[in-house]
Amino acid sequence: MARTGRPALKEDWLLAVLDFRKLLAFRPPFISNANSMHRKIALTILLAAYAGTLFAQNRAADFAVTKITRNLIASPEFNYSGAETYRTNSRDRWLEVEVEFSSALEFTEELTLKYFILLNGKLLTGEVTHVNILGGKELRSVLYVPPRAVARVMANRPLTANAVENVAVQIVQQGIVKDEQNLTRSRPQWYSGLTAVTGLTLNKNETPFAPLYWDRYEQIKPAGR
Repeated sequence: MARTGRPALKEDWLLAVLDFRKLLAFRPPFISNANSMHRKIALTILLAAYAGTLFAQNRAADFAVTKITRNLIASPEFNYSGAETYRTNSRDRWLEVEVEFSSALEFTEELTLKYFILLNGKLLTGEVTHVNILGGKELRSVLYVPPRAVARVMANRPLTANAVENVAVQIVQQGIVKDEQNLTRSRPQWYSGLTAVTGLTLNKNETPFAPLYWDRYEQIKPAGR
């Protein structure tokens, strides 16, 4: 997965505070002739601006996409009694896009992951909103493209891994993008100039995979809430 440079860690702020005395002893050219009090005021302003920048960077680092995986999977089959059973078409494939992400916060009430999937030259979009998210490094979200939608996009040709040209995933909190990563290296927001096809993706609760691996993924916000 394509990665970008990481923001400064919170420890940088602590180091800046510890170096405050050194900063006060420093005489930048633009205040070299100022008296001691004015110099301290000017340097305090500089330190405050630096701290504000670090704070903003660290807030952005609260969430991070760490891994994007694409899988081509068959429909699950269940054995049960009391009614006639039907076999699924073994040739049909779902496109599953799984995302691992991390949260540095102890608890997050709501978080949305937005997916941009370039499949066979067409841009499919979808999103999943999760709730009650505890902090951690191996949090997961997943989105599916069902077989009928795959057949439509692929013009009835077989789905292959190479048909998934790229995937971008955003972590969004209260309308603010906290992180964005791509499956393969590409320019930022490569999808912005493409016409999106909506309505072809499903969250896990909308698929036959809903009862499977319940604890693997973050809780999905119920529709209408």
